[in-house]
Formats: sequence, structure tokens, C-alpha cells
Amino acid sequence: MFKELLSVFRSSDPLRAMGTNFSTMLTLSYELVIAAGEMYFTGAASEDEHHALRRRDVRVNKLERQIRKQVVAHLSVSGNRPVVPYSVLLMSLVKDVERIGDYAKNLADVIAIRPGPLPEDEVSRELQEIRQDVEQSFKALSAVFESSDRDRAIELIHQGREAAHRCDALITRIANSDYDAAATTALVLGTRYYKRIGGHVLNVLSSIVMPIHKIDYYDEDEVTLDQDS
Repeated sequence: MFKELLSVFRSSDPLRAMGTNFSTMLTLSYELVIAAGEMYFTGAASEDEHHALRRRDVRVNKLERQIRKQVVAHLSVSGNRPVVPYSVLLMSLVKDVERIGDYAKNLADVIAIRPGPLPEDEVSRELQEIRQDVEQSFKALSAVFESSDRDRAIELIHQGREAAHRCDALITRIANSDYDAAATTALVLGTRYYKRIGGHVLNVLSSIVMPIHKIDYYDEDEVTLDQDS
């Protein structure tokens, strides 16, 4: 299904425009995650940095609406019924990318709860490692998407699942710590937001390896079976 979606993107000018807009959404959302992570871990951001972050988020939201409009316009033309399944897939993917932007913005907003850098300890170092894993997977996403590299997608899915498990374990450690209320809240929120950002990256990756009705349900056994079949 995914390879066919890429072919559809390249088949005509209106569809290429959708593909270009989706690629731009990916780039902007990645930039949002990087900028928000820097704000979150340093615990500081200028007014200009906050404005720049929100401008990117607004652009992502506008692109989502533009792609939806393009899909509806394309499907309204007689003879375009064969692309309906790919339109459903694209609508799912753009929502995932839009949600990444929202969670990045939420991550940056945590500094209003606890200004200043996070505690320099094992918990923060663990969260930094999770951050790096999520950012690296997201950075690789565009290339994997463009090439429809199934093997690399599966590798990143496995890494992403491990990062999600680490987030769950880290929240338990934070709950059993002696941080003050502000630090506890900031660490728990940051961990949850990175888990959700990583989860939406996995959803996009799952479109490369799973049929359309199983996107977002990247069960390891099913991925392996589907790969072997």
C-alpha cells in the first residue's frame, strides 16, 4: 500500500502537491521537536524563540488543512475513485504529523511550570537518551519514507518500541523519587511527551510495513510475519 501511495504522489501535478506538502509537514514538525527539546532541557527560551516555535506549529496546522482540502478536491473529480484507499492513508499520516507538532509545543510549554535546567542526575540522563533516540528516528523518517525502506522502517520501529518501554519505566522511577513537585511534574510531562512524539513517528513508520487497516498497530510478530509472507 505504501509504495503505491508514493507512486500516486508522483502520478500527477495535484497529487505531487500533496506529497510536497506532506514532506514539508515532516520537516517543520522535526524542527519543532528539536527546538522544543532544547527549550525543555535548558529550561529557558526567549520570546522570539517561543514565537518561532508557534509559527512553525501554525504552518504545520495549515498544511494539514491544505492536504485535506486537496484530498477532498481530488476525490470529487470523476474517475479518481481508485485513489480512495491512498487518500485514507494520507489523511491518517497527516494527522500523526500534526499531533507531533502539538506535543512538541506542549514540551516547550513545560518551562512555564519549572524554569531552569533539569536536575543533573541519572533520571535526566536517561531522558536525554530517550530524547536522542526519538530525534534520531524522526530525522531518519523522511529518508525512509521517500525510499520506502522496509528493513530500516522495521529497525526503527523496534527501536521506538524500546524507547516507549523506557519511558514507562522512567515514569515509575520519577514517581519513587524525592523531587519537589515542580521537578516531578516537569520530568513526568517531558517523559510522556517524548513517548507520544515517538509513538506518532512509529505510526508513520508503520504505514511502510503494515497494510492500511493495521496502521498504528505495529505488533512485532505481525510485522515479522508480514515481512516473511
